Amino acid sequence: MNHLDVLNEAQREAVITTEGPLLVLAGAGAGKTRVIAHRILEIVKRGTAPERILAITFTNKAAAEMRERVVEILTKDRAVAGLGSEPFRPPFVSTFHSLGLQIIKENAKLLGGKRVPTIYDRSDSVREIKAALKQFGIEDIEPRTALSVISKQKGQGVTAEEYAQKVSNSRDRLIASVWGVYEAALRKDHAYDFDDLLLRSMQLLQNHEEVRAHYQAKWPYIHIDEYQDTNHVQAKMAELLIGKNNNICCVGDIDQTIYGWRGAEIANILSFERKFPGAKMVLLEQNYRSTKMILAAANEIIKKNSNRPEKNLFTNNREGEKLGIYQAFDEDDEAGFIARKIREFRLEGREPRDFAVLYRANFQSRAIEAALLKAGIPHQVLGTRFFDRKEVKDVLSYIRAALYDSGVDLGRVLDATPGIGKVTKLKIIEGGENELSGKIKEKVLGLRVFLTRIKDEGTRALPSMLVRFVAVESGLERLLKEDKIEGRERLENLRELVSLASRFDSMPLGEGLEAFLESAALVSDQDEMKEEKNAVRLMTVHASKGLEFPVVFITGLEEGLFPYAREGESNDDKEEERRLCYVAITRAEKRLILTHASYRTVFGQKNATIPSQFLADISAELVEWEAPERIGRTIYLE
Repeated sequence: MNHLDVLNEAQREAVITTEGPLLVLAGAGAGKTRVIAHRILEIVKRGTAPERILAITFTNKAAAEMRERVVEILTKDRAVAGLGSEPFRPPFVSTFHSLGLQIIKENAKLLGGKRVPTIYDRSDSVREIKAALKQFGIEDIEPRTALSVISKQKGQGVTAEEYAQKVSNSRDRLIASVWGVYEAALRKDHAYDFDDLLLRSMQLLQNHEEVRAHYQAKWPYIHIDEYQDTNHVQAKMAELLIGKNNNICCVGDIDQTIYGWRGAEIANILSFERKFPGAKMVLLEQNYRSTKMILAAANEIIKKNSNRPEKNLFTNNREGEKLGIYQAFDEDDEAGFIARKIREFRLEGREPRDFAVLYRANFQSRAIEAALLKAGIPHQVLGTRFFDRKEVKDVLSYIRAALYDSGVDLGRVLDATPGIGKVTKLKIIEGGENELSGKIKEKVLGLRVFLTRIKDEGTRALPSMLVRFVAVESGLERLLKEDKIEGRERLENLRELVSLASRFDSMPLGEGLEAFLESAALVSDQDEMKEEKNAVRLMTVHASKGLEFPVVFITGLEEGLFPYAREGESNDDKEEERRLCYVAITRAEKRLILTHASYRTVFGQKNATIPSQFLADISAELVEWEAPERIGRTIYLE
């Protein structure tokens, strides 16, 4: 059977358009990953080696899923793909940040850095920004605020020096000074933050013709998934990677552009045809995920946005149930209703993993989690990154400090070593270790010996065995076993870390460990969700993007909360909130329940609320009201 036979007409058109610039506007649930996988197969069938094809997306989870799909489709029938019996080298499927890191590592000499650099996570960056603010005596700027400004500027391709030259007010001048100190800390640690992985790799491509030519020749065919989420630097990276034939396929959905606050530029997808004259555009409007009722509501929400090309999702799925709407008295009543409704669905045979509860702001999870806990319903709050947990970071820091002589990781190891205080840590970090004496010197010497043992073990042990070695020999496992309060859960986290490391055990020694440490450093919030856990998922709408669930609850649909109210908000902000609601609705496959409360407690104050405008946008024939439980008070429904 021809692989094109499993595609609909629009998907087939996108797949067979292999040459020149192509923009695929793919609605939610329209099978964009299938299109990318089959398009890669088509390119291979036409004579291009798989390893000469590049596909980029945004999260490790999405990249892993795409890689698995692409490899499966290419190896299912090697003859059809024209692969013959030669050793199979798969396409390069990566996130933007992983690609940036690879380009930096392969061109480290041009940057004057280490081949394996230290990567600052957000907490490392916040710590250094905080120290810089303290150095200048700045008390009225929050570290996270300053970091946000710096991050957004880097995403626009602006360096610290360029920012310092263009600032015009005193606050921005202070941030420029802080940024300069922050950059000095990064250089001292031979480190890059997440934004640097993109900015520095873009600069390498932009400023070095031989580097640019190398990657253009290496990957003559390029695919960019979730193109609507690209910022200035990511879009520029893509442009610089394209060879003279402009063989780029960008897949995205303007209606799912929800990261403007993080630097994503909707203009990248809107200006695609202007940027690439002669580009072809294909519209994927058939949804394979949701019922007709759910899609009708989604279309009614999004059609009020003006900054979008006309697109109307349709499906051949069944009509489905009407959307439920529940007006709660307050957040506790709202949470109680969700727990009751989940139990009701469970009686119909649903598993806990079938449900997602979405909210606009993290504080909303408290009441919902409490209600599910009380009802005995297993649940998982998505938001606390696995690799941000102290015990996990400590083990990884031991390994990185031993292998790569990383200053930031040595600092964390010193923090985790009992008996070593701030003064001693500062002396060691600044090269004054010889000034130590007595028991402190012995303790530090013991730590150095242990780091040497880790380095030696790393040359012969599989990644999972090295993680286990560090957890045991550092004494961390023993300490957690003695902790009767949080120890058991934290010990489980270390066991999970061993399991994650074992995924790299099959790789050659050295390569596997390096790949494991990189994947841990580059993980995103969505990658934190452990799919094997049979539990209700609680998450923000932003975190839900790219996911789907049989039953979805969207909570807190009130003016000021969803849509979220910002001071001095623009029309772009309002349209992004509407796109966010569209994303939330299209996560649902079978059932969708919308809730709002008449009163909600925010910052300790119980306030009366107004139902969200999004509720009024949905036609009455698509919804039905959920009845409140009689609990001794009257709840008035409008």
